Amino acid sequence: MASKVEVEVEMKSKADKVWENIRESATVFPKALSNHFESIEVLEGDGKSVGSVRLVKYQPQPGISAEITKPAKEKLEKVDEVNKSMIYSVIEGDVLKCYKNFKGCLHVSPKGDGSLVKWWCEFDKASEDIPNPDFLRDFAVKSFHDLDAYIIGNP
Repeated sequence: MASKVEVEVEMKSKADKVWENIRESATVFPKALSNHFESIEVLEGDGKSVGSVRLVKYQPQPGISAEITKPAKEKLEKVDEVNKSMIYSVIEGDVLKCYKNFKGCLHVSPKGDGSLVKWWCEFDKASEDIPNPDFLRDFAVKSFHDLDAYIIGNP
């Protein structure tokens, strides 16, 4: 049975701008979130459409297992431009040694003068002694706050 980790982050930036930057993550994230992402390389497709495959290289994170921060290939499974949402799956990487499958989901919506980003991941642990990836909550919150600061500083 799949388990889930989820987070909601309020951002000052407008939903359209947040979504635009998330859609351009292959170029934006390594610049805006350089403490988290070393690079994002598009291997197949355009990096934004269903079926696109990206190689994500993370920066080492204190207190996070090395398997989780090693490079991972992600495949975009679903993209909904109107509702500003996407689903991606990890298809290759050491993270799959800990979790038999790993799917990330993201939704951006307007909230007041800013936006609300909901991110969650669904996973099945490879064994019962593998901990839930709860550290991803902090990673996601920090990443979205850093992205918000980047967007505000680069209108």
